[in-house]
Amino acid sequence: MKRMFTIPVLVLFSLFFADASFAQNAAVKGKITDAVTGEPLIGVSVAIKGTTTGVQSDVNGAFTLQAPPDATLVLSYIGYTTLSVPVNNQTQLVIKLQPEAKELQQVVVIGYGTQKKRDVTGSVASVNGDLLAKQPVQTPTQALQGKVSGVQVLSSGQPNSAPILRIRGTGSVLAGADPLYVVDGVLTNDIRNVNSSDILTLDVLKDASAAIYGVRGANGVVIITTKKGKSGPPTVSYDATVGVRKIASPIQMANRAQYSDYLKDANPSADVNSPVTFPGTTDWLKAVSRNAFTTNHNISVSGGGETNTYFISANYLDDKGVIQTNGFQRFTIRANNEVNISKKLKFSEQLSLTRGAEQAINFGGIYGNVYRAAPIIPSKIDGKYGNTSAWGNVGNPLLQLDKGNDFKLNNRVQGNVALDYKPITSLTLHSAFNTDINFNNEKNYTYQFLADNNTYNVGGGNQYQNLSNLFVQNDNNYQYTWDNTITFDQTYGKHHITLLGGFVTEKNRSNFLNGTRQDVPASQELWFLSLGNPDVGASDANGGGLFTRQSLVSRANYGYDGKYLLSASFRRDGSSKFNQHWGNFYTFGGGWVISEEAFMKDNKIFDQLKLRGSYGKLGNDNIDQALYIITATTNLPYYYNGTLNLGSVIQDIKNTNLKWETTTQYDIGLDFALLNNRLSGTLDYYNKKVSDALTKISIPAILGDPDNLFITNAASYSNKGLELGLKWNDKINDKISYNIGFNLSYNKNNVIGLNGGQFLDAGGINSKTVTRTDNGQPIASYYVLQETGIFQTQAEVDAAPTNTYEANKVGGFKYADLNKDGKIDANDRAFSGSYQPKYYGGFTLGINYTHFDLSTDFSGNWGNKIYNGKKNSRGSENDNIEASYADSRFTTSRPSSTDPITITSSTPPSTYFIESGAYLRCNNLTLGYTLPSAMLKKANISRLRIYLTSQNLFTLKRYSGSSAELFQTDILQSGIDATNYPVTRTFALGVNLQF
Repeated sequence: MKRMFTIPVLVLFSLFFADASFAQNAAVKGKITDAVTGEPLIGVSVAIKGTTTGVQSDVNGAFTLQAPPDATLVLSYIGYTTLSVPVNNQTQLVIKLQPEAKELQQVVVIGYGTQKKRDVTGSVASVNGDLLAKQPVQTPTQALQGKVSGVQVLSSGQPNSAPILRIRGTGSVLAGADPLYVVDGVLTNDIRNVNSSDILTLDVLKDASAAIYGVRGANGVVIITTKKGKSGPPTVSYDATVGVRKIASPIQMANRAQYSDYLKDANPSADVNSPVTFPGTTDWLKAVSRNAFTTNHNISVSGGGETNTYFISANYLDDKGVIQTNGFQRFTIRANNEVNISKKLKFSEQLSLTRGAEQAINFGGIYGNVYRAAPIIPSKIDGKYGNTSAWGNVGNPLLQLDKGNDFKLNNRVQGNVALDYKPITSLTLHSAFNTDINFNNEKNYTYQFLADNNTYNVGGGNQYQNLSNLFVQNDNNYQYTWDNTITFDQTYGKHHITLLGGFVTEKNRSNFLNGTRQDVPASQELWFLSLGNPDVGASDANGGGLFTRQSLVSRANYGYDGKYLLSASFRRDGSSKFNQHWGNFYTFGGGWVISEEAFMKDNKIFDQLKLRGSYGKLGNDNIDQALYIITATTNLPYYYNGTLNLGSVIQDIKNTNLKWETTTQYDIGLDFALLNNRLSGTLDYYNKKVSDALTKISIPAILGDPDNLFITNAASYSNKGLELGLKWNDKINDKISYNIGFNLSYNKNNVIGLNGGQFLDAGGINSKTVTRTDNGQPIASYYVLQETGIFQTQAEVDAAPTNTYEANKVGGFKYADLNKDGKIDANDRAFSGSYQPKYYGGFTLGINYTHFDLSTDFSGNWGNKIYNGKKNSRGSENDNIEASYADSRFTTSRPSSTDPITITSSTPPSTYFIESGAYLRCNNLTLGYTLPSAMLKKANISRLRIYLTSQNLFTLKRYSGSSAELFQTDILQSGIDATNYPVTRTFALGVNLQF
């Protein structure tokens, strides 16, 4: 990266500690183990009750502290039941902690509160933050891939890219299908600022229980809870990885000989020995790529006294992209503090400050040229670039990279302050102010370069920049949410009641200002708009938006005797994005803990068994805030009485009665644990329907809309599916333990009511569409010609239907004439699968042997298709081809029944370019070694682990492209592989240090 950035702020914290001394203290030693597996527990907090004195267990689960003979020790550990142990004059203790890892005993976050999983009636998945931190990735959502049933994660190898999440299928086309993220109470759409090492738990609300978030919960909710301190002495942790990224599976393009042979059929007049060529072969992907350095460092300090706890962390990430000039750096500071002002009043704050610097590239345009550039043109010789454009080909992609500089700087403040007041034990009044503030700056500079011999080894190309160009944009976004809730939680005998009520106010304001000037000096220190020529190519723009939401929230949970569970929530949302401001959203749920029944007490199979179900209504208002507002276009010229005037006119036809999309969903689930809690799992069936979905309807041009489209609520979609998740934890002996996780999801997406019959076409390839969204099919299904083979003889050509796209020829494609009208045209297209997988999931495996640990996890999907759009995209006859196609294509000396003689810009989209999207990827493989505690005592180190890790080690796939996992934000074009950033493979060395 060409620029470095400095730490923008210094954060000062006041930490208060109180110590209590005891007379006649004695050394108490102990060893703490898992009550089920017998494994020693590392890092268990051991404190003397009523004081701040305490220690943590070492790598062998052992601890030593000075305590009075009548003291009581309080042991707490994440995932285990807190235990109080009287000393009773003992000096040696053996303590077994009962794991809450029994799936139904875990505490999960459900939105504005928590519940034990055994009491939850909805479908909620929880992932421990330690599992996310193990992987060398930028965002926690990328590490989530393959770990939760019903959650599909699509990621890119490009630095600072945000992974795409789909929870239980795609539920929208125009209003967004991404979930809501909630980070310590802050509602956001982007968690690229969150450091995985700071995460305590990540919970996913998959069903109608997300209705507690109203108009933002329709696509599911991901709730992230970051770490907090514990009472006791300070604990310092340092985690780091250093590694290298490589392109995982590059596509092999044709070399000089293969390309020259292809040109004989594609463009016989081409002269491969023209002045712009050279005698060698250029690997264009290699010319623009590199092995990229990556590193991630995280340090944290946590602890607390009798009245306060603290957690402070700092993180630095540097990710050089595998494409030259591309890269990203991020620095994050986090501070989570809690102060018990009194026995009834608690103050807490969570604060995250992030500064990110990105050297961005427009990889879409660059990779299109990398894929198509002729291999007989040099990339660069003696400081001068090969003239691909003079060859009648694309622009030189290396020249594109070298002559552009797109630098983006982001400063982000995210956090909240809260007060909790408990006038009585059962009542909590909570008020929290949450904010998310972004300040962004971008400078995009294109250097001057001319089409002459100073730039090219041979002059006269079409790729030039006569004047330098500078684009500058400053934008900021300010969002705040103010939550005020009252929670009543009380047990009356066998009855347990929890009631929640409150209101939420949300406001979002955004502004941007940008400008463009040409002829700006090339020195970076002089990149200011004022130094450009305002009379040449100058333009300026500003804008922004404001929207607000007001909500009333409520929830009731009831449990009887730990067996019978009922829950209900209601939220009334008001949004400024619609004329119809208010809507009501709700959920109902019930559960039956069958294993608590008397007739199950003596069963030898199930340790825990719960049946649950839920039904609810959710909303989606994720649209442009002015989509329903009629606006006028100004400064349009017109003549009146022979004089040119400027006026205004309403050009867009808008529906002023737009309303939010509505999702209704029901879920039936089974949670279970058996074989002494070694095997646990969940099984779910869901049915989710989206009504009043936004879509585009064609309108007559006479109405005046320039796009001839009218956006309104006129579509319905459904997602139905099954989910299975299993976990197995066991040990072979005292030295060997292992765990296995598995999840599998089935989803069927269907368009059930669209536009009164009007379909949506999208995904342009050579000015021809590839996908169609229509009734009875998945969203964005492929709608193409049906390729049936290759013409082998002229007789076959003469007998074939007329092709309206390109002339039939020997070695050319055959297509099915579906409507039997004697010609091949758009009326012969048919639905041919979609990118949405029918099945997806993953599995994990972990093994521990004494001080060694080995873990791996896999993800994949099948039952979907990919459209090889880059192979179908042809700009000219001189474009390069893939090496595999060069060797298999039809020639007169080597006839083929599967691959045509040439593919041109006239070749229409067809089933020939559709391939299987099934794949199985090894997301991560990690081997670690934890040094014995005896080696660390002298250095006062409680834990030191060193490990080797690999991300995306290998992928099993049938698709001929570089990756079967496509990163495409446009829902209607998902599955079309055209310009995806290369998928990367990472090898890294890491360390975990604690003292």
